[in-house]
Amino acid sequence: MIQERLIQTVISILLSAGYDVSERCLLRPRSFDLLASGKKGLVIIKIVSQIDSVSEEIAFDLEAMGHHLRAVPIIIGERARDAPLERSAVYLRYGLFAVAPSTLYDYLVEGVPPLVYASPGGLYVGIDGIRLREMRERHNLSLGDLAHILGVSRRTISKYESGMGTTLEMALKLEELFDEAIVQPIDLFIDRPYDLTESIYQNEIEEASPAGHLKEMGLELHPFRRAPFQVVALFEKNTIFACFGPAQKTVKRAALIGNLSQIAHARSLCILSDYHNEKKIGKTLVIGEEKLYSLEEGSDLINLIPE
Repeated sequence: MIQERLIQTVISILLSAGYDVSERCLLRPRSFDLLASGKKGLVIIKIVSQIDSVSEEIAFDLEAMGHHLRAVPIIIGERARDAPLERSAVYLRYGLFAVAPSTLYDYLVEGVPPLVYASPGGLYVGIDGIRLREMRERHNLSLGDLAHILGVSRRTISKYESGMGTTLEMALKLEELFDEAIVQPIDLFIDRPYDLTESIYQNEIEEASPAGHLKEMGLELHPFRRAPFQVVALFEKNTIFACFGPAQKTVKRAALIGNLSQIAHARSLCILSDYHNEKKIGKTLVIGEEKLYSLEEGSDLINLIPE
């Protein structure tokens, strides 16, 4: 019941902010619960009560998916360890932002970004280093002067001016001293660069398989274990969510990945091992393996799949 309430709260916030929201991903295992598209782009959302339950492998999947879909992954939760997530604070889980629903509401609906990073060591903020240097020089203070006033080293002040963050307490001292805002707001949906190695699942693509044939046709494949689609396939400017297998296990995914592809402005495809016709289920093209093997070029496949 707690998880259901949390998911409905997040959906309500997204809709209030004017976002298009996908159907819930109920298939297991799953690395995300919702896709949403709006004024800040495509967002991949994982919703959990305890953010500590998000494993490193799930975080990697979210980050990789964000990279390949040009989307921002985010975790929405209520608690970290035994404490509730603070409003207007951003937590980190394996490098991904995690926030409370109230923080998401403030950011999307009220237009108020969070300011504070929360960690086991306390609350931290980002400082506008250029602004700090300008204020220091405007008040005719040297690095040493400011360091003496704050009780820190000259090196620390120099690092602040180079962009190093600091504690909330120190930031408040600086703002009180200069009577100006210096804390940088946190953009939750900023398109951050990802340092990704090749997918750890790449070696699972067999040459003598539908996925292998897609590669031969010139498509770039990125496999996922915890998504309703098994691969994200890229061809020229097209993105395809694709799944493979027997009809009994695969067809039930068709409508869901079609809905997800609509939110992500992608295409969707199901390739069945025991099917010999061609049909559409919602936005998803469903074909048999024989039909796939009859195609030679990626463009041939793109022409079959509805946008």
